[in-house]
Amino acid sequence: MEFYNNDNKQRIIQEIVPGKQITLAHVIANPDPILYRKLGLNPDIDYSHSAIGVVTMSPAEYAIIAADIAMKSSGAELGFVDRFSGTLIITGSVSQVEEAVNSVGEYAKQKLGFTVCEVTKT
Repeated sequence: MEFYNNDNKQRIIQEIVPGKQITLAHVIANPDPILYRKLGLNPDIDYSHSAIGVVTMSPAEYAIIAADIAMKSSGAELGFVDRFSGTLIITGSVSQVEEAVNSVGEYAKQKLGFTVCEVTKT
């Protein structure tokens, strides 16, 4: 939603609908090295055999649990976790990242009753 105040300055308000959901679960296989640098991820990764996983969720605090599940289930590395926005970024081999993203979604769905989107991949 966009609003303008009396000084005609634009103000953007983001809202999340309360619920238990994973709204994005995506695996980027063999990303370009610049993407790692722009995201502030480890530049020492072997780019030719790597992947980045992105998961967004609500409530945002689930990102803490999701990060733990992702690392324990697959050997993937934690790239970024934000308990305020509900964003999780993981890195590793394509198979590690796929396993991590799938494990996060399965746990959320089976144990916590979340609505979980389909995992996508590019």
